[in-house]
Amino acid sequence: MATQTQKLAQPKPSQLRYPDRRSVYWLDKPPPEKTGVSTKIELTPRWSELCKSKKRYTQVTLSPVWEVSEWALRAVASQRLCRLAQHRIPAAGWQPDRPLLAPLNRATQTAVATSRVCQLAEPKKKHSSQTSTLIPATHLPCRASAHIELLATPKHVHPKFKGERPVCWPVSKAARNYVASPRLLELSSPKSRKALFEGYNPYTISRAAQSARPSPRIQELCLPLPRKCSSK
Repeated sequence: MATQTQKLAQPKPSQLRYPDRRSVYWLDKPPPEKTGVSTKIELTPRWSELCKSKKRYTQVTLSPVWEVSEWALRAVASQRLCRLAQHRIPAAGWQPDRPLLAPLNRATQTAVATSRVCQLAEPKKKHSSQTSTLIPATHLPCRASAHIELLATPKHVHPKFKGERPVCWPVSKAARNYVASPRLLELSSPKSRKALFEGYNPYTISRAAQSARPSPRIQELCLPLPRKCSSK
């Protein structure tokens, strides 16, 4: 009897009948060979109906003259129909349209235009910017009011106004012989900028830290908790 190790060492049997399977659409047998040139498609009844050409309906032209039936010749209109067949009466205040060309009376035809009407009938003259002349203020027909004359007068200069300072002015002897102090020279020199950690030693202990003494509270906090101390 074979052991479990020998059973596991044997290869598994192949479950495929056709090892040379080139398509994933068939599993048990090879696909049928194509005999025709192209695939044959069967049309459904709906597709066959849609493929048919649409029927074109020709418009039947009727004659403008038609025969009146015997019942229409013998028909008698009712009172309602006779009332609807009558034309509408215009409103009480309606007047007919005024003609476009109203007849002119004798006085209008023989009227003579005055000189003012002839002046107004003339077209306006358009003056160009080159030929236009400005009328001086002295030739204006109206006189300016006192308020306008007051606003037109220029403002007076303040009595304490000393005028503009000259661009170049003489330098005093004290300013020329002045000697800068060391503090002023220190402030006028640019700041020396170092790198981020240039000249920094993280292990140096300051003098104040070396001579410092802890307070009683700090010494109390440095002691371990009594519950964590093991009794010997």
